[in-house]
Amino acid sequence: MANIILNPDWQLKESACTTQAAYKNRRIFLKSLGLGTMALATGGFRCSNNAHSASSGELDPDGPLDTIPDDAPRDGYPAARNPDFTVPERPVTDRLVSSSYNNFYEFINQGNLKRVWPHTGAFQAFPWTLEVRGQVERKQTWDLSDLIRSMDLEERIYRFRCVEAWSITVPWTGFPLSKLIERCKPLTRATHVQFTCINRPNQLPGQATAHWYPWPYFEGLRMDEAMNELAFVAVGMYGEPLPKQNGSPLRLVLPWKYGYKGPKAIVRIEFTRKQPKTFWNELQPQEYGFLSNVNPNVPHPRWSQASERFLSRENVEERIPTQIFNGYDRWVSDLYPDEPRTPAGPIIR
Repeated sequence: MANIILNPDWQLKESACTTQAAYKNRRIFLKSLGLGTMALATGGFRCSNNAHSASSGELDPDGPLDTIPDDAPRDGYPAARNPDFTVPERPVTDRLVSSSYNNFYEFINQGNLKRVWPHTGAFQAFPWTLEVRGQVERKQTWDLSDLIRSMDLEERIYRFRCVEAWSITVPWTGFPLSKLIERCKPLTRATHVQFTCINRPNQLPGQATAHWYPWPYFEGLRMDEAMNELAFVAVGMYGEPLPKQNGSPLRLVLPWKYGYKGPKAIVRIEFTRKQPKTFWNELQPQEYGFLSNVNPNVPHPRWSQASERFLSRENVEERIPTQIFNGYDRWVSDLYPDEPRTPAGPIIR
């Protein structure tokens, strides 16, 4: 592992702290000088030949930060950082990398799969409602903006590990999933919770073209997992609301699990009396188990999970060892007594 020079935990690089307003103003300024196209041609990440915002209703976002919805609630930003959740051994990933290298098949599932943001312009993240159904005291439907404003927002820096063996480090803004579940008032017989995501093929080009996928996306957790203090509902990142390609207007962040276990653009929460089906487990049960915990001792059937490509800056990556439960062993190990602690062959979980 290469040496990494770490700044103080509270310090982010300037590129990671750029506000949406400063980002847009810089683009407009460059356009006025006729530099937008030139900057794009020379590999500039922040500039293009347009100056409008996708969040204002136009279809072509200029860049990965122009996808932050203008009408997202901003009360409580920037949120205070929770010192219990930091990542001292690696730097925070550059903000533009985190917003430019994504998986979100609802927007794009063919071609350059990681370049999601250019396809998000038609998606309207607000207004938004969140349904609560299943084994609860009563059914509820919340206006998401009101719900966000009623929550005490905090910032947590988490490692993020994709099943494809790449990783980033992100400062998320949001609130514990347990706080949301408490408001849902589930019945004691509820053993699991299922999350259903957006289904708008008229706004999501990936859904419109990929008819072979069983849209909408759906995921699930055991109740003890959902109530774990690590489980987090993210409504923002890097001190601002979520960009569309990062899961706007809300997503789950479960840092001890592979990234696909964190559903994005959630519209429905349902409490169940049995283990619910999950999207990738239904499609490829030999590759994607229900638990899907990060574990270097359990290889994916098509590649090793023993190491990962850590993405810190544009065109900069480092190969580092993968930690069991992605480094969150002390928070979750008691939940999984059967999780392999030594290298094992592929198993279905």
